[in-house]
Amino acid sequence: MAKTPRACILVLRLLSMAAAVSAAVVMATSHQTTSFFNIAIKAEFYHSPSFTFFLAANAVAGVYSLFPLLAPRAGLGSRWVVVLDVVVAMLLTAAVAAAGAISEVGKKGNEHAGWLPICGQVSKYCHHVMGALICGFVGLLCHTTVVLHTISTELDPLLP
Repeated sequence: MAKTPRACILVLRLLSMAAAVSAAVVMATSHQTTSFFNIAIKAEFYHSPSFTFFLAANAVAGVYSLFPLLAPRAGLGSRWVVVLDVVVAMLLTAAVAAAGAISEVGKKGNEHAGWLPICGQVSKYCHHVMGALICGFVGLLCHTTVVLHTISTELDPLLP
């Protein structure tokens, strides 16, 4: 019976890793150049610090996802896995929120600040960013499920 939850967590960790790496790759390849009234408009992910943060956070989460698979299942190592899982979940939450907010401004603009929407001119770029956000959100959901399971299994022996 104990093999089934362990296999599910392994699958969830691998899904989380695949989604985070996919989000990082899709964000890194998002770029488009177009002309608007003979003015070249170039959209790249590194033009926004939020998108750069999103890329870095997903890369870190993708690399980190391998470490718990190698950590010892009992003792101090498993406690550190719980702590680092929570930290990575918070990092992914912040990255998805920041990139989502900036993508919303790119899609709809902000008339109060005088920011115009850009997705009408660089739609390929906006579709890439949306794909990266979807992958990042799926990775966040998988990782959050892993965190909840890990916390419950680590705290179970501590409860009376």
